[in-house]
Amino acid sequence: MILQSIETPADLKGLSSDDLETLSGEIREFIINSVTKTGGHLGSNLGVVELTLALHRVFDSPNDILLWDTGHQAYVHKLLTGRRYGFKQLRQRGGISGYPNRSESEHDWIESSHASTALSYAHGLSVALQHRHELAGHGGNRHVVAIVGDGSLTGGMAYEALNNLGHSEQRCVIVLNDNGRSYAPTISKLSESLTTLRLNRTYVSTRERLRQWLRRIPLVGRLAYVGVHGVTSVVRELVTPHTFFENLGVRYVGPIDGHNIAAMETAFESAATWDGPIVVHVLTEKGRGYAPAVSDNLKLHDYKIPANYEDDEVVPTSYAEAFSKTLLELAEQDDRIVALTAAMAGPTGLLQFQQKFPDRFFDVGIAEQHEMTAAAGMAMGGLRPVVCVYSTFFARAFDQANLDVGLLNLPVVMIFDRAGITGDDGPSHHGILDMALCLAIPNMTIFAPSSPDEVRAMLTTALSMTTPTALRFPKTLPTPMDGLVGSGLKARQVSRGDGSLCVLAVGKMTSHAYAALQLLGDESTKITLYDVRVLPPDPLMIDDALSHDRVVTVEDGTRHGGAGAFMVSCLRSRAQELGRPFPVTRILGVPRAYLEHHKPDELLAEIGLDPAGLAAAFRRSLNDEPEFVRPLPEAPRPIYY
Repeated sequence: MILQSIETPADLKGLSSDDLETLSGEIREFIINSVTKTGGHLGSNLGVVELTLALHRVFDSPNDILLWDTGHQAYVHKLLTGRRYGFKQLRQRGGISGYPNRSESEHDWIESSHASTALSYAHGLSVALQHRHELAGHGGNRHVVAIVGDGSLTGGMAYEALNNLGHSEQRCVIVLNDNGRSYAPTISKLSESLTTLRLNRTYVSTRERLRQWLRRIPLVGRLAYVGVHGVTSVVRELVTPHTFFENLGVRYVGPIDGHNIAAMETAFESAATWDGPIVVHVLTEKGRGYAPAVSDNLKLHDYKIPANYEDDEVVPTSYAEAFSKTLLELAEQDDRIVALTAAMAGPTGLLQFQQKFPDRFFDVGIAEQHEMTAAAGMAMGGLRPVVCVYSTFFARAFDQANLDVGLLNLPVVMIFDRAGITGDDGPSHHGILDMALCLAIPNMTIFAPSSPDEVRAMLTTALSMTTPTALRFPKTLPTPMDGLVGSGLKARQVSRGDGSLCVLAVGKMTSHAYAALQLLGDESTKITLYDVRVLPPDPLMIDDALSHDRVVTVEDGTRHGGAGAFMVSCLRSRAQELGRPFPVTRILGVPRAYLEHHKPDELLAEIGLDPAGLAAAFRRSLNDEPEFVRPLPEAPRPIYY
């Protein structure tokens, strides 16, 4: 096999066209075999095989900088840069990340798991290389190449960067990987011919000399010049619909067949000589070479290993399923309810809503900021918008949630899926900041269900309110508890102790705390457990907690400025108001660290938030023993000199 002989990009240089075709097939077979065993992004990587080969044959990584956006389409890049063996543990502890990772390889520059960032990185890196006289055409031989695809060009940040690149005329190559998720013009022979012509520097210089010569002809020169310019403009409009780029000052080339290595190499070699920003537009087929991935892009975009259940075992309802079902039912009763998503209709449970209410469903692309303010406008106009995003992506829309929704006190319901520790996708995808961010917004109410059964009551309450609300829930399936649910804005007392310790548990952590009590046996009679359910916290729960000697808060969000810190502040204020003693308090939550990719339950155990870890923490609190410092499973980070 040719693939086994590829350890660095340099090993690709001497391969023939037949070798490259064979290698492409081997790479696809390897990716299919690997990802269907470990899980991971399948369709997008099958589509970039030839594109990645062409890039590494033309450019000299890592001397030339390749930036992948989003990074989930970089599996082939990893294969070609010496990480073949790491795929046995893809996205698992001890294995390679599902995204570019600077600690893995010198060929990885950014950890691009949030979309639409590469063009901004490219601008900054190009400026830095030019300043150091290392940029090609400016005293050096290095190139900056941004590969943008799989919908990344739907994000507003990408357009901000394009505008700035064009204005500054900063040199970089932008490869637009078009697999049907962004731009999709038709390939034609005329387009291929014009592309070849426009990349030819002799053609460009000759055309400019002709224009200058025509302008000097007495009387008719200006008219002749305008005529030539008009003809070329008309032809370009006919064959290149994306004059958008060139209106921004960014040269555009394409479209080019993204599975024709020779054609792409020619385009990349010529584009590398352009002294300014240039887009090379390539068309690829997502899932190419694997029929299931071609026919079902949604399911096999990010392939999940199916869970194993016994034939007679009842599969528990997930939080997302409970949300999806409830939203449909409530939308049938209230035609003001609309749903918005940022390119995540499937993962956030909105596909059925989209099918049933297409006129009330809005997919804005990877544009969370626009999504939030658009929802604010809808609420201002009398609708009841439900904004669905991953918890990690909410950080992108915080300014809008704060000032466009919160400041105007608008009834927007925000749904944060994948809240808490998510695991496989690593530090960029943990949803640990949403509570800390939302609690900073005045009048914001946060609902945190301890089980999927709570989702119905909470979503119903949220949609009945006239102020901003958020509903957060985890990706993982629920842990059985007592089967009961709360109501309204009230906390729910799960168990009653003797006044020694009160545990205030948020969301998913309630079931972990409940399981911890079972592990403590007779000691559990000393512990009162509350399912907090809603933040700001229920005043009656706060008053009851003050009657205990000790209070421990538990959350799967950041413990620095998060739910626990907020509740302790409420406890202190209420104690001062009532003139009562303040109990000894401890805050358990996610530490201030970038946690490495791992299975969610294993990560929670490592930071002491599994049932066994909580049982030990409750025992230490009862015995007035200090918490100990845990070694954190931090993701490796680069050091800059």
